[in-house]
Amino acid sequence: MKIVDNIHKKALAGGIAVLLIISGCGEKRGSGGPPQERPAPEVGFVEVKPEPVTITMELPGRTSAYLLAEVRPQIGGIILKRYFTEGAHVKAEQRLYQIDPAPYQAALDNAEAVLARAEANILPARLKEERFRELVEIKAVSRQEYDDAEAALKEAEAEVASARAAVETSRINLAYTGVKAPISGRIGRSAVTPGALVTAGQALPLATIQKLDPIYVDVTRSSADLLRLQRDLAEGNMSGDGSGQAKVKLKLEDGKPYRLEGIMKFSEVMVDQGTGSVTLRALFPNPNRMLLPGMFVRAVVQEGVREKAILVSQRGVTRNPRGEALAMIVGEGEKVEPRIIKVSRTIGDKWLVTEGLKAGDRVIIEGLQRARPGTVVKAFPVGVPPETQPAVTQQSPPEKE
Repeated sequence: MKIVDNIHKKALAGGIAVLLIISGCGEKRGSGGPPQERPAPEVGFVEVKPEPVTITMELPGRTSAYLLAEVRPQIGGIILKRYFTEGAHVKAEQRLYQIDPAPYQAALDNAEAVLARAEANILPARLKEERFRELVEIKAVSRQEYDDAEAALKEAEAEVASARAAVETSRINLAYTGVKAPISGRIGRSAVTPGALVTAGQALPLATIQKLDPIYVDVTRSSADLLRLQRDLAEGNMSGDGSGQAKVKLKLEDGKPYRLEGIMKFSEVMVDQGTGSVTLRALFPNPNRMLLPGMFVRAVVQEGVREKAILVSQRGVTRNPRGEALAMIVGEGEKVEPRIIKVSRTIGDKWLVTEGLKAGDRVIIEGLQRARPGTVVKAFPVGVPPETQPAVTQQSPPEKE
């Protein structure tokens, strides 16, 4: 029994000691000592500095040949021979096909014979008119006989002129038997082979020739964008290069840039009612024939230069619940201020800001998760380590008991 009583007394003493320790800790925690201080969070900022920026617009487009000619026969007949290699480069006036010339040669020979007969008939008619002119003056023949002789002469002259025209027509048709290239360029596949019958003005072209150097790139742009550009130029927000011809660069279908630069040559004079867009045409050199008609490309069009543009890294711009662009600014007293801004487009990894920021504003780029509105922060320029300086502290409220 004594042993049991000793155990109970020791257990009771231990419990009392634990309670005293807990009670002491509680008194210390709620003793109302000075509040603890935490260092201000560090954030990195970029100071807004207006700078000249070249404004570009990337637009989808298609390539088209600088010149295009569909080769069609101007007379009918049988194709005897083809003189070109498909896909080769041909020169203007180069012979491409030979149509059977035999019937046209015979027609020319016949027309020349008719001309010779007409020229032979005109000589006696002219002599008769000359004799009757002298005789009618002395009244040796009647006036009616002279008039008949004069009319016969004019009829013979008309027959000669008609025969000469027939000869020229036959000569032209004979020349058309040799089908020639109307322009210089690359010729495509042939739609006919020797032995095929062709007709004048047929719907199916014999072949197509396209001039590919230089080459056109046709792009479309919304009429709203054109109005905005004209307004910016008129108000002085943007300046052109003064040449009147905007420079254009290309991105190919595989995403790689085209090494040669083009110029804008033409803008359609009307808006497509279905799409609300305007067609623009740029001209590009194409010496290696890398660009082929019908290729899909993306044209980067240089609109102008904004002399005092404000650019902000995309890392420093977020969106609020209403979808508005929001930037955190280091304001007076090194406190974080939220700022609603307006952005128009991206340029590289930055936003082009049109409203909400001015020169000298410090936009927080790093440490945004710690930059709460109204919080005092320790700010330093991005890329420059924060200098050793007295820490800016902010007091934390005392903990409740």
